[in-house]
Order: sequence, then C-alpha cells, then structure tokens
Amino acid sequence: QIIRDEMNNAGAQELLMPALIPSDIFEASGRMKNFGSSVFTLEDRYDKKYVLAPTHEELFAIASSLKVKSYKDLPFNLYQFQTKFRDEARPRYGAIRVREFIMKDAYSFDVNNDGLDISYNKMFNAYKSAFNKMGINYKIVKADTGVMGGMLSEEFQAVTDIGEDVLVLCDKCDYASNIEVSECVTKETKNNDELLPIQKLHTPNVGKIKDLVNDYKLDVNNLVKSMVYKIDNEFYMVIVAGDDAINEVKLQKLFNASLVVLADEADVNKITNAKLGFAGPKGIKIKVLADNKIKHMKNIVIGANEDDYHYVNANAERDFKVDMYHDIRNIKENDICPKCGGKIYFKRGIEIGNTFKLGTKYSEALNVNYLDHNNQLNPVVMGSYGIGLGRCMAAIAEQNNDEKGIIWPMSVAPFKVGIVLINPNDATALKFANELYDYLNNINISVLLDDRDERPGVKFNDMDLIGLPIRITIGKKINENTVEMKLRNSNENIDIKVEDIIFKIKELIN
Repeated sequence: QIIRDEMNNAGAQELLMPALIPSDIFEASGRMKNFGSSVFTLEDRYDKKYVLAPTHEELFAIASSLKVKSYKDLPFNLYQFQTKFRDEARPRYGAIRVREFIMKDAYSFDVNNDGLDISYNKMFNAYKSAFNKMGINYKIVKADTGVMGGMLSEEFQAVTDIGEDVLVLCDKCDYASNIEVSECVTKETKNNDELLPIQKLHTPNVGKIKDLVNDYKLDVNNLVKSMVYKIDNEFYMVIVAGDDAINEVKLQKLFNASLVVLADEADVNKITNAKLGFAGPKGIKIKVLADNKIKHMKNIVIGANEDDYHYVNANAERDFKVDMYHDIRNIKENDICPKCGGKIYFKRGIEIGNTFKLGTKYSEALNVNYLDHNNQLNPVVMGSYGIGLGRCMAAIAEQNNDEKGIIWPMSVAPFKVGIVLINPNDATALKFANELYDYLNNINISVLLDDRDERPGVKFNDMDLIGLPIRITIGKKINENTVEMKLRNSNENIDIKVEDIIFKIKELIN
C-alpha cells in the first residue's frame, strides 16, 4: 500500500497484465535469446509457444500502442503488481532469490528524452519516498542495464551483510556504484625498472597464481592472469594483473556482446597448445585484450602456452602484442574513487528496486510510434521501474531483528498492536481485552489478540518473534485499572492506566 500510494501520487495508473505471454512477443524484441534458460516456456494444446512473464516491458509497449496516436496522447505512466517467473539456477536466501515473486513494475511513455527525464525523476523520487516510509537503510548506485537495455540504470540497494551485490562506496564523496560497472582508475605512474631478459621457467603442475608465489617465491605484483574468453563467436585472450578479477560485464559492454563466457577446456587446449593454467599472450594466435594496469607493469610472469612452463620477465610490446587496452577489471577496496580520488570501500546489498531509462529500444522493436507536430512518425521514449516486494520484506527483516525475532517498523508491521491476555479465564481481563481489540479495529488500528490457553512466556515469545511494534499485556493489574505496555525495540515494561491506553497507542503510531 505504501508503494501504491507513491505510484498514484506520482500520477501513474494501475492495471494488471497477463502473466502468460506469447513467446513471439519476446522474439520480436530480441530478448528471448538474452533470457536464455532463465525463462519458463510452455506450449498450449495447439502447440503455440508461451512464456511465464519474467518481465513486462514488451506487453506494456504493445498496450501503449493501442492508445498512442499523436504527441497529444503523451506522456503517461502505467504500473501493476504482478507475479514474475524466472528459472533461477540457484534459488536461495528465502525471499531474495526465488523463481516466483511479486513485482511492482511501472512504465513511462514520453515524446522525447526531456520528457523521459521528468517522468524518470517522478518515479525516482517516488521510490525514495516509498523506501524511506518502509524504514529501509538503502543506497542508490549506478548499475548495468543488462538484458533490459537502455541508456541508464540505477539500483536501490538495501544495505545488509547477506546481500548478493557488492556496493562500491567512497570514504570522501557520495560516489555509489554496483561493482559490475565501477570504473577503475589506473595511476599514470612511471616504472623505472630495467627491462630484464625474458626467461622460461619450469613450473610442473603449478598453474595457479598462489602456487607460483608460494612454490617459486615470485613477486605477486609481477604475476599476470591470462584467460581465454569466447565473446559472441570469437575467442580473445584477456589479461589482468594476478590479484585482479576480470569484469565480464565490462567485457560485454566493450564489445556490445550477447555472450561472454570462459572458453571450455578443449578450446583452451587447442588455442594454447597447453593444459589449463599455462596460457599466456606470447605467440598466441588470437587477439589479446589487456587491462589498463598492464601498461605500467614490467618484467611480468605469464604462461608459456606449454605444459608446465611459464615465462618470467616478459614485457608487453617487446615480447607479446596487445591488441587493445581497456578497463576490464573489478574495482577493489582501497582503490582510487573515480569521482574524487578518495578511497573505495565495499558494502553488501539486496537489490530492492531499479529504474531504467529505456529510450526507444522497445518502441522501435515493436513499432510503438506517435505523430509529432509536423505529422512525422517518431518512436515513443520509454522508462521502466521495478520494486521487488518480497525483497523489500526480506531487507526490512534483515535490518530489523534481534535474537528474539523480527522488529517490524511501524509503517509495515502486519499488526500495529499485539494484545496478550494472560488468563483467558479472568472475566474482567477478558472483557477489557475484547473491548480494546474491538475499539482499535474500529478506528483502523490493526491489532492481534492472543487469548490462547498458553503460558505467558509462550505468548510473549511469539509476540517477539512476530515482531509487532506495541505489546499490551492484560493481567492481574487490570483490577487496579492498569495494563502493561512494552515496545518491541525496548526491554522496558511500562504501567499504563486503562483510560490512557488509547491516547498512548495513537501517540506511538503517529
């Protein structure tokens, strides 16, 4: 309801699309290939192919084409709460990575990029307001557009230690990015080391960086990692410093590729004439792509493309050719901030929402056009905006808990008040418990009454586990016109007079 209110306040209109979609719609947009095995497919009795919707950009684009004829029909924004299906290879973390989940997805339609900027900012601010009202501690980071495509992607990441994503943050400025797209700054430092003659080193059965360092006392700062990648239909040797990791998202963007995968063992053997662990750029017949850092390294250690051998004191350009230098590594903690020069540090996050400037990617593919002032056809400019409801709930629980259970923020608690009746056989206590329960319900304050025939400790533990913000205990003190109040985020029990209890509850909720 928090999300719905924010969407409505931003001018979006709610509807509901089918979850079962003809697969030719995704074929038309070109995304069926990109989804690969992550999409559930099925056929009807007439052998027509369908998918269980992993997302709805295409269907909303088609729906908008039924309305949009001219510029006068724009802008507008549509949204829904709908089930999405994705065949995750490794579902895990409860409600965070699952095969079926509820998403709020919204789509804006504008005449140009200026209009998109306005629509995007409305949604962006609505998201901030919604997450603030939920009480989530989050960061907004630049991200990869992925299979969604488009010009810009930003993620709303709930900060928590169990998060799957690595958030890249700066200790001096507001820089925030997903590690997938974080730019790496390479210092333009002069390396005055003398170029030493290249030598072949016998390294039997030692093909890993850590083993080369441990067994042969080689300097880890001189070791280089050489990997063979298949990028679409072409093989490349990709090299980075030994303590760096190759960023496959950067590779994909660099080549505008549909597929970026490590070559399989048979292909590596064929290309390098060596077993895994001994590949290197010297004498290789495929193109070599090196990280920018390699430019400044001298006398490096590389695989010799021969079983059980490495080269030491190898140097780019003298001993091997590099076809292209580029930023292709993952940023690391304590690296230089690309925005201000400060130090980078990491946090982990759960992606709870994302916003995309799609541009004309889908409207061009699906012929969603409008007539402008000059009666000329133009593609509609789109934006896409998603929130995972289950992920929001999981993030809130991860950020608000103790050894007893969940501590729900007031705004999202399943019930605002929990009433614990100590003795259901006490007529006075039972009467007041039911009167309080009915009154709170009548003034639209959600309330849970525990009148089970259980020990008080069991009832208290269950209330703590559920995590309701306010607990009212009705026991023997009711005969003194008094009940106990305890807040879930406090260990203090407070005596409250019966005549004051409603006022106190309203005060806490407001």
